[in-house]
Amino acid sequence: MTREFTTIDIEIFNKLAPEAGNKLISKEAGHQFPFILRPISHKFAASPEDFRERLRRLSPEELDYLVGLVLEGKEDVQSMVDEDLEELVAVIFEKLSPERAKQFKDFVGTH
Repeated sequence: MTREFTTIDIEIFNKLAPEAGNKLISKEAGHQFPFILRPISHKFAASPEDFRERLRRLSPEELDYLVGLVLEGKEDVQSMVDEDLEELVAVIFEKLSPERAKQFKDFVGTH
């Protein structure tokens, strides 16, 4: 399910992938990325470590906003590689709280 990006979505996307040059369009598909985290994981991050470092650029408020979108079903993380999902959980644990990381893990079904 696609959604229209809000101003905060665009700011977060640009912070995570500055090399995109403010372009939210997938070159391969020819349309706007439908999510934030999935294209960062699949198209921009060179490795799980790179993905983690990109996530660390976010403020706790921005990260919590993304977690909220996932919990609302508005942000897809199911198709991310396991290693990137693990890095996301680790950054949630680090920047937000163990409780928020557990809530996220329980929702997406990771261990």
